[in-house]
Amino acid sequence: MADAFSSSSETVIQRLVDVTVKTNTPLEKLDELYQIKKTCDFISERQFEKVALQFPDELLVDSVAVAVEIERHSNAKPFILGDTSYGSCCVDEVAAEHVGADCIVHYGSACLSPSKRLPLMYVFERRPVDLEKCASSFRELYPDTQSHIILLYDVNYVHAINDLHTLLSPEYPNLVTSELVVEGEQCYSQGWIKRRHNDTCVSERELICQFGRQFSLKSGSSITDYGMFYVGQEGATLRNFMMTWNRCSFCSFDPKTMTGRTESVSINRTLMKRYYAIERAKDANVVGILVGTLGVADYLAIIQQLKETIHRAGKKSYMFAMGKLNVPKLANFLEIDIFVLIACPENSLLDSSEFYKPVVTPFEMEVACNKKREWSEEYVTDFRHLLPGGQSHVPLADPQEEDEETDMSLITGALRSHNLLLSEPAESSCGSSVVLRNQTLTVANTNSAASFLAERSWRGLEQKLGETPVVKAGKGRKGIAIAYEEEGTPS
Repeated sequence: MADAFSSSSETVIQRLVDVTVKTNTPLEKLDELYQIKKTCDFISERQFEKVALQFPDELLVDSVAVAVEIERHSNAKPFILGDTSYGSCCVDEVAAEHVGADCIVHYGSACLSPSKRLPLMYVFERRPVDLEKCASSFRELYPDTQSHIILLYDVNYVHAINDLHTLLSPEYPNLVTSELVVEGEQCYSQGWIKRRHNDTCVSERELICQFGRQFSLKSGSSITDYGMFYVGQEGATLRNFMMTWNRCSFCSFDPKTMTGRTESVSINRTLMKRYYAIERAKDANVVGILVGTLGVADYLAIIQQLKETIHRAGKKSYMFAMGKLNVPKLANFLEIDIFVLIACPENSLLDSSEFYKPVVTPFEMEVACNKKREWSEEYVTDFRHLLPGGQSHVPLADPQEEDEETDMSLITGALRSHNLLLSEPAESSCGSSVVLRNQTLTVANTNSAASFLAERSWRGLEQKLGETPVVKAGKGRKGIAIAYEEEGTPS
């Protein structure tokens, strides 16, 4: 008789499961949806031999058919990248290099973050959109035809934006349509602006170039004088736009539900939540740097800058590379007080409410650690703007000019001091309490990962060299964990 709380091991192994496979896209539509002919021309012109095809999860059902068609019409050998190392919107150059690929073809949604290792081609989904209903929603949301509006969109709707602009521009003379921008010498683009890697990408009064979009403003006006109309579903792309241009009003049209609305999400409330995370970062003593991308350009530079910034603030940092993040992964490191995630702009704004420790962006960590950077209406999601030469770069203060003034934590109400590690005596041990010089009333506790480990009751496996006798390895158990062979069967 089978146990009510378990099942037979043989039954589990021999069980037949009915799997319903989603119908693939018909062959006659593959070329239209996945631009197979243009992809083969891209491969043949550059004589690539190995091609990595990166698909998001929702498009994997067509991946085999697309790979077969590409191999049939070109001399290249395609490899399907089914599971990305990090976010699917970023180009997974690491996985492509594992198979020795000469180039990457990225399908589906993309954050358009610059990548420099391998030649790259973007192929977006041609998602349908009802232009008449979209234009009708636009007119309802903006009854004033003299309104200054910037038209933004998800990359999967780029094929319909020119037609939408043609419908609306006669009625709205101040309508500005953004264009997609592909950065780098090795990025291949069809019908978009191609900008070289040595061109400047700065935000001026007349030209805005950010997040793979480029649009021009009227002379004498700023972006705060414009409203934003977004075509696409609610998600990371729209949230990134709203956080960056948080002083602009936003409206959106969802092509799936075919409804338009005014975005009523309170940006001020969201910014206050992010500021709470900054206060947590100020109180933290041990910081974990999460490497959330290996494909976005200049990620090594921001890692080095964060290390220096965190050290100058008197904190200790540890670096982690763990792929896609989840709660159990980060819960293994209880000694870390706060994590800072290095990722593309769309993936950096992580909702860490379920995590045991907060996860902040590089910009928020700089606000917490760099005295020269102040919290203002500006919010930076692209970490490249924080690097030297970037439009939001703020140099660190000179250590000789920094003082040891204390401030009060808005969370704990306790006093905290900067530069604890820089002023710590050399003879102090891990976890010891030291009295800072010239501050008779301030006692600082240098809490590091080593001291946290020393205070734990269980510290992992101990080697005990010379104490454990050496014995010959014996034969282990056979079978599966639910019922090993020597255990017998239940009566």
